[in-house]
Amino acid sequence: MTDFSSTSPLARETMECDVLIVGAGPAGLASAIRLKTLADAAGQPLSVIVIDKGSEAGAHILSGAVMDPRALNELIPDWRQQGAPLKQAVTCEDVLLLSKHKAWRVPDWLVPGNLHNQGNFIINLGNLIKWLSDYAEKLGVDVFAGFPASEVLYNNEGVVIGVATGDAGRDREGHPKMEFQSGIEILASYTVFAEGARGQLGKELIEQFQLDADKAPPSFSLGIKELWEVPQRLSRPGLVVHTTGWPMDAETFGGGFLYHLDNNKVAVGMVIGLDYPNPWLSPFEEMQRLKTHPAICQHLVGGKRLGYGARTINNGGVPSMPTPCFAGGLLIGCNSGTLNASRIKGSHTAMKSGMIAAEAIFSALSAGRRHDVLIEYQHQLQQSWLWQELTRASNFKPWFKKGRLTGLLMTGIEHWLLPRLGIRTIPWQLKHHQPDHATLQPASQCQKKQYARPDGILTFDIPSSVYLSNTWHEEAQPVHLKLKDRGIALTVNYALYAGPEGRYCPAGVYEYLQDTAGQTPRLQINAQNCLHCKTCDIKDPRQNIRWVAPEGGGGPNYSGM
Repeated sequence: MTDFSSTSPLARETMECDVLIVGAGPAGLASAIRLKTLADAAGQPLSVIVIDKGSEAGAHILSGAVMDPRALNELIPDWRQQGAPLKQAVTCEDVLLLSKHKAWRVPDWLVPGNLHNQGNFIINLGNLIKWLSDYAEKLGVDVFAGFPASEVLYNNEGVVIGVATGDAGRDREGHPKMEFQSGIEILASYTVFAEGARGQLGKELIEQFQLDADKAPPSFSLGIKELWEVPQRLSRPGLVVHTTGWPMDAETFGGGFLYHLDNNKVAVGMVIGLDYPNPWLSPFEEMQRLKTHPAICQHLVGGKRLGYGARTINNGGVPSMPTPCFAGGLLIGCNSGTLNASRIKGSHTAMKSGMIAAEAIFSALSAGRRHDVLIEYQHQLQQSWLWQELTRASNFKPWFKKGRLTGLLMTGIEHWLLPRLGIRTIPWQLKHHQPDHATLQPASQCQKKQYARPDGILTFDIPSSVYLSNTWHEEAQPVHLKLKDRGIALTVNYALYAGPEGRYCPAGVYEYLQDTAGQTPRLQINAQNCLHCKTCDIKDPRQNIRWVAPEGGGGPNYSGM
């Protein structure tokens, strides 16, 4: 059932549905598909709406990606016959320990289970999302791209009853232009938030309902990825390479990846923990350095870079996961921290969380319930294989924060030795003790990092990289990167940390400029470059930067990524 109403040119139209899902990623679309499948099997009418801020489903999706098909097997058992774009199976894999010039391959028999990829597929996650979106629409799901959810709607009792989408057609000062269109209020019996890591509304809901009470602080990493086309002689379809060590320093969590897809394509990238202490570090430059290592550049020589992107991912594990249920809705997927950091995989876990959410919601709706707390979702989640997998993975990043050797040793114990001893449950649990923004040290206390100039062949600068992401924003709109106190940028970030936002942003959004020699610098925000990675929202040392959704359709338009 859909109802529209409008009382004035600036009034919001209203749309109603049974279930609203915010975010057309793996979690959101899996939830929508599972809901409609259950409803069809029961012969019950059910209206499901999915909205997404990207120009189309999959436009903002970025992942490595090696995918475990376990959740997809459960969601759509005949996905192969249906034509799902999982074509390239993993055929071989290397785990490399890197020094600056050398690489040591870990013998296959010593590789811990979390890094085994037999039965998995190297995929383009954006293509899978487009396929899942089409599949959902065939089931009767309404998928609306280009509609960013900008506001949570509550009733008088503080219960979530839906969201409002953002306005379009405002100038930089926020005034309506001639082409102004007001956002839409979408009301639902239950609202599911599947925005991905550090979702704008998910962040608000966690604070509003204190969903992080008694939880460890969240922890994130930044993933940076490039897509290359290489000469046919270098193509090794199905090869998966993971690295640890150089170029990361001993204080920084991170590692590299390189995946050979079909059609002579290679995905190469790096994951860097955002709890790094040195403000001089640039994740983008570290990723460029990785490509110069002999073990990596041998896969790329003579190739051409086709794409670039960046996105933050959850690394906090079970201790950092917020309570996922509240009056009127749920957090699912990476909005609730379901990524498995030890496997560098989050698609199958996000999908499973969405499917469990769908089952809890459908049961509640069938019983005539609405707008209540779906506590059974949390119970079902904790009884699933997903929870078992996440529990086994939770210590991965905390161990590496104690040192690379400790991390390697304890990963071997937890994921290689204990399974061989028949111990399936790890008998200890670690957690993070401070949020990522609190880890930066003053620039004066850290060694300044010097990065080589890009050669334009193997290594590149940020502007040419952002160009390959097909990022576009309407410039005559309010800046969607909000500073709570503009003075802090100079008195704290620049004075104490040497302007770290100019380095941690992988898109060149933040620049400190001096108009004349000797003048106090000013911070310029190039919001039109934003990749929506959320790094600034996470890493800013005083939490002075707040990321909000820009006008619908703005941001990257990843193709083949």
